[in-house]
Amino acid sequence: MSAFGRKNGQAGMASGARPQFGVARPMHGGGSSAAAEPKQDKGGEQFPPLPDSKGGDAMSRLDERMNSSHSGQSEVGGFEASVHKIKEQVLPRLLERVDPEAAATLSKDELSEEFRPIIMEVLAELKVTLNRREQFALEKVLVDELLGFGPLEELLNDPDVSDIMVNGPDQTYIEKKGKLQLAGIKFRDEQHLFQIAQRIVNQVGRRVDQTTPLADARLKDGSRVNVIVPPLSLKGTAISIRKFSEKPITLDMLKDFGSMSEKMCTALKIAGACRMNIVISGGTGSGKTTMLNALSKMIDPGERVLTIEDAAELRLQQPHWLPLETRPPNLEGQGAITIGDLVKNALRMRPDRIILGEIRGAECFDLLAAMNTGHDGSMCTLHANSPRECLGRMENMILMGDIKIPKEAISRQIAESVDLIVQVKRLRDGSRRTTNITEVIGMEGDVIVTQELFKFEYLDESDDGKILGEFRSSGLRPYTLEKARQFGFDQAYLEACL
Repeated sequence: MSAFGRKNGQAGMASGARPQFGVARPMHGGGSSAAAEPKQDKGGEQFPPLPDSKGGDAMSRLDERMNSSHSGQSEVGGFEASVHKIKEQVLPRLLERVDPEAAATLSKDELSEEFRPIIMEVLAELKVTLNRREQFALEKVLVDELLGFGPLEELLNDPDVSDIMVNGPDQTYIEKKGKLQLAGIKFRDEQHLFQIAQRIVNQVGRRVDQTTPLADARLKDGSRVNVIVPPLSLKGTAISIRKFSEKPITLDMLKDFGSMSEKMCTALKIAGACRMNIVISGGTGSGKTTMLNALSKMIDPGERVLTIEDAAELRLQQPHWLPLETRPPNLEGQGAITIGDLVKNALRMRPDRIILGEIRGAECFDLLAAMNTGHDGSMCTLHANSPRECLGRMENMILMGDIKIPKEAISRQIAESVDLIVQVKRLRDGSRRTTNITEVIGMEGDVIVTQELFKFEYLDESDDGKILGEFRSSGLRPYTLEKARQFGFDQAYLEACL
């Protein structure tokens, strides 16, 4: 008797055909023993090879990236290098002959006129001869050094540059058409770069030094600036500048850029005009602020609009617009004015709409309260990768505060306040697309219910690396149609969404 209750040599085992435990036998019906053998010649039909696979190209790109070497140092050569070298000789002698207080009262053009004879005098002393082109270049560099932001002026005046990232005196990167590249500028040394950083933040009443090594500021044209200095930055002073277009961006322009479809553009125009509460969600550099500026064009000129930001960068296109800005604490840690403080104060200023540049914490609850108390059409931006994550982040930000209310009540407040979530994304080819427009419908149990109106579907990638896709409508009847009906846009809104 075996351990399994059968006698050894029982019928059916005479031929020794009983399979061992753990040995799988293929199941075939009524075929020959040859047919029962698994097919080995085709390499497994269950997972056939992908047609026109680009696997070889992908692996060669990986090898190329593995073996490449990049210095990461900005190279300044040729004409610029010679002008830079002469500037270092001329600048100290020029400063001896110039009254800084008098120079600060002049414009750049006036200063250039005043400098011209003095520069010629200094060049004669140094026995340096320059042609007309070199003289003009030297004048510009010296004026930029004294009144402007030194080597950064050239990049700030270039309309194709959208981002400037200074990583210490020897390395500066710029973004052009969505792609990063090394810029051909250098700073004299760390002290030179630090002085320019101080000049930027001092213009808006902020300060940066070893006691306050972080600062947010803005330039006169509205470009956003972040400065971080040693000891926090190990490579030296780091300056990050997000430039904004002088020409206001509209929804039609975004449509022409390929950021959205015609129907999405129409739906967003109606949403902005019909005072829907809109949250713009996306990652860093995805175009949230640009989208908010474009949506603001649809606000009725007769409405009073208040914007609240850490560093004022919104450029609304309305006549009755009042921007507010937070204030950091002083050296003693006192006197800080937060976004939450400004939202509470804004409710006493008779606003029609309140727009928050970005929500990061408990001020989210104050904004939802404003959306629910007669300030329809309020908007904000926040960081999230999808509309569902956006709702989760809003819940978490409210819970970060000291508000002692259950999570279900918070979810209900969000569901009742927010009408639309617009998801924007920066794709890997540098293009920025509106990937989702999602409605917030209400609550089902303790879950916020949403309905997707539009979605960007990824299809393929072209040979030059451009991402190909299409914007698709879900074809569902929008839940916010009733709001559009109150403003007479119900038919147009329905046609755009279907």
